[in-house]
Amino acid sequence: MDSEAGTSTLRTPSQFSWRYISRNLVLAYQSFGVVYGDLSTSPLYVYKSTFVGKLQNHQNEDAIFGAFSLIFWTLTLIPLIKYVFILLSADDNGEGGTFALYSLLCRHAKFNLLPNQQAADEELSAYKYGPSSQAVASSPLKRFLEKHKRLRTALLLVVLFGACMVIGDGILTPAISVLSSVSGLQATEKKLTDSEMVFIACIILVGLFALQHFGTHKVAFIFAPIVIIWLISIFSIGLYNTIYWNPRILSAISPYYIIKFFRVTGKDGWISLGGILLSITGTEAMFADLGHFTALSIRIAFALVVYPSLIVQYMGQAAFLSKNLSSIPQSFFDSIPDSIFWPVFVIATLAAIVGSQAVITATFSIIKQCHALGCFPRVKVVHTSKHIYGQIYIPEINWILMVLCLAITIGFRDTTLIGNAYGIACMTVMFVTTCLMALVIIFVWQRSVLLAAAFLFFFGCIEGVYLSASFIKVPQGGWVPLVLSGIFMVVMFVWHYGTSKKYNFDLHNKVSLRWILGLGPSLGIVRVPGIGLIYSELATGVPAIFSHFVTNLPAFHQVLVFVCVKSVPVPYVSPEERYLIGRICPRPYRMYRCIVRYGYKDIQRDDGDFENQLIKSIAEFIQMEAVEPQLSSSEGSSLDGRMAVISMRSLQSTSSLVISELEDHEVSTTIQSSKSETLQSLRSVYEDENPQVTRRQVRFQLPQSPGMDPSVREELLDLIQAKEAGVAYIMGHSYVKARRSSSFLKKLVVDIGYSFLRKNCRGPAVALNIPHISLIEVGMIYYV
Repeated sequence: MDSEAGTSTLRTPSQFSWRYISRNLVLAYQSFGVVYGDLSTSPLYVYKSTFVGKLQNHQNEDAIFGAFSLIFWTLTLIPLIKYVFILLSADDNGEGGTFALYSLLCRHAKFNLLPNQQAADEELSAYKYGPSSQAVASSPLKRFLEKHKRLRTALLLVVLFGACMVIGDGILTPAISVLSSVSGLQATEKKLTDSEMVFIACIILVGLFALQHFGTHKVAFIFAPIVIIWLISIFSIGLYNTIYWNPRILSAISPYYIIKFFRVTGKDGWISLGGILLSITGTEAMFADLGHFTALSIRIAFALVVYPSLIVQYMGQAAFLSKNLSSIPQSFFDSIPDSIFWPVFVIATLAAIVGSQAVITATFSIIKQCHALGCFPRVKVVHTSKHIYGQIYIPEINWILMVLCLAITIGFRDTTLIGNAYGIACMTVMFVTTCLMALVIIFVWQRSVLLAAAFLFFFGCIEGVYLSASFIKVPQGGWVPLVLSGIFMVVMFVWHYGTSKKYNFDLHNKVSLRWILGLGPSLGIVRVPGIGLIYSELATGVPAIFSHFVTNLPAFHQVLVFVCVKSVPVPYVSPEERYLIGRICPRPYRMYRCIVRYGYKDIQRDDGDFENQLIKSIAEFIQMEAVEPQLSSSEGSSLDGRMAVISMRSLQSTSSLVISELEDHEVSTTIQSSKSETLQSLRSVYEDENPQVTRRQVRFQLPQSPGMDPSVREELLDLIQAKEAGVAYIMGHSYVKARRSSSFLKKLVVDIGYSFLRKNCRGPAVALNIPHISLIEVGMIYYV
């Protein structure tokens, strides 16, 4: 709007394009502090890790030229072509990473193993992103994969194995980055001993992990200039060394030098690829962190700044080493002119810290996503940013990572050995991504199998060669990520197995509808005022825990709501689509179902307003049902009627709602509460001692509406009275045990492994932010 004339002004295409470009330039700037810290610090240790072992016998100019040629083409083919030009286009509603590819596959083909999915989930807007899967419905490959559950299980295991390797990155990246930057002190006249160097590195690492609770976004945004200065510095140093020492290094861009390198070095050159691949460590972050930026901003930052800086730096190091072969152990710091050594050393250390911080946060995100898939125990997730969903902090995991990182730093004391482990972890993640991308090309992009096979063959062969060279170094430190991944895989498998068995028990022991209908609207007991929220993992049916209440308690709540909190294979579920409301049994029973859906990157915030949102959603459903009778079950002929999506936006904006809310901290005078004075005083004391769990005091009123159906008005009044009487949260305190006839392995997994994890992880009530003063737990044994 033009403020002076008061008339609207149309924006020209150039204005829109300028806003689009400026926004992406700002995001590109921010990406330096989050995405590229790890990748940009690779020059600290690549050449040192390459020329080790028997390759030390081939330290000559031709070998240096061949190593640079390998680095050049590796950076060009994998980060630039594979990730920047191809993978960044395979986003899941703007999200990237291994789980994004897996969720795309689960939505376009029936690969998903999450047990509580239903048809209503496919109506989510995120499900409709991308091309329809109808065109490939008759694909023989698609039918073959969907038919065999073992193949779908294998696909999930591959994804989880890649996730475990990312967790390994979170342990190894801080160790190798900080240790490499600190090792620059050995290039000074007063050389430090290995013990002193490790001690300094450990102090930095402890400080790094101690600062994680502040959140990555603030630190990364502040330190983005550090990474930019670092990139400018290595570009300048590389350009200087190229011109000063050996300009002929430019000819090494030719692939001929790669052939010449392997012709001379043979098997030793192939083994040295385990060091060359360290030049692309951190590449996966470009795709994994896509959700915080845009594909264009990451492409701009990498293609215009990061890629040229790295190429020129590696070229300069190679030019310097070709004339100073004895400097290979400290190739980077020896190549720095003496006049700028200390400034570059400080910048290198800060860049290593920023890169490590970003990888640690990525590890938190991966673990959060594994939990959403039901493959990781419940942990405490702290949201460190009010505006960016992905910035989270997990205290338990943070300290576990710190202990493991310190153990590796103290145990190995050598960046070469840590680099062997680091290379296996990074290349395994890349190879898993390549395999998933080939399936995405077929099932999501709907391209030919030949194109997917060509992609898999080309990049799979390159990464397979690097991976094979890495596995040769398993005895020299490469075993670390395999052991770490194995431990995390066992934890994930045991938790997923126990959780799925528990769900299947609930599924096969649901309460019979005929039994509930035979009890009548009173359920054979006294229905007292109040709302009972019964939590269950079942998206349909009534859980067995309900029969325990009805058969053992003389009274139950007037309104019953069966709540299911579940994850769906999309990154985020918008608030407008989060709640699904339906009815269980005919209207007089006052039994409802609420399904709360979250994506694998959603954070379940404790905003204290869940009860009020739920009441408004049920009220909206009751009105919708009166207008659209097809939403209700046909006189109990089915256990659940059709469920309706209740939009939070419509609840806040529409004026047709019959439920209105008033902020009021006094007891309602129009509807008397059934709470005893003792219970009310206990609640007030509890809320005074625990102010963080205090819920909003909201009154609901039913405005005058003469045209309202009497049965609808009566049901709404019952709902308001029940809310005024109080809300109780009911959960099962379950004990999962293997049957006596089970095998020894199953008893070991269920009775020992799964029970240990359940006892030592967060309880479901804490994870779901349920107030303890209103919680009722019912003990139940599951024999699986």
